[in-house]
Amino acid sequence: MLLSQRLPYLAAGGLILAGLFLSGCRSTVGGPPVGGPAEVGVVTVHPESLVLATQLPGRAAAYLTAEIRPQVNGIIKSRLFQEGSIVHAGQILYKIDPAPYEAAYGQAKASLATAQAELVMSEANLPSLKSRADRYRELVAIHAVGQQDYDDAESALRQAQATVVSRRASIEVSRAALESARINLAYTPITAPISGRVGKSSVTVGALTSSYQGTALTTIQQINPVYLDVV
Repeated sequence: MLLSQRLPYLAAGGLILAGLFLSGCRSTVGGPPVGGPAEVGVVTVHPESLVLATQLPGRAAAYLTAEIRPQVNGIIKSRLFQEGSIVHAGQILYKIDPAPYEAAYGQAKASLATAQAELVMSEANLPSLKSRADRYRELVAIHAVGQQDYDDAESALRQAQATVVSRRASIEVSRAALESARINLAYTPITAPISGRVGKSSVTVGALTSSYQGTALTTIQQINPVYLDVV
């Protein structure tokens, strides 16, 4: 066979060999990795408690706050607490001069005693005046006394009865005045309404105070427990 006739066969054989070579290369690249399968990690999950904590800005506020104000007028005679200390409910904080209120209480007490004595005297006169009016009623019926005498006896009885009613009302008024004087006297020592830490005093000894004034004498804060205001 001539060389010119062999060339097509040689070219076809070369192409076949090149294809086999390339196929072998692709087979090698796409095969499994050298050294076996890849290693993986394993984690076992178990249930457990988890505390979630959050930090928030806040401000502590007193559980109770009491502003101390006088309930009667007067001069501060003494201050009986130390600023910034712990005070207890019922503890005396200030004393207002009680002299004018003691005098008012004594006067009201005397007025009540006078009214009671006058009532006793008025009631003591009633039996005799009633007896006289009854006797005159019988006598005037038989014309033993004049009509004017009977009318005077009846008038005196009615006036005495009215006086007794008036004295009883006066006693009630005196009792109310005495109770008012007693309450005012009881307000001269100013006490703590709650327990807690007392603040700075806004007045000193000798200062003049007014009942239910706008400015507090001091402030008490109960800080156990406390409120926490979270923003």
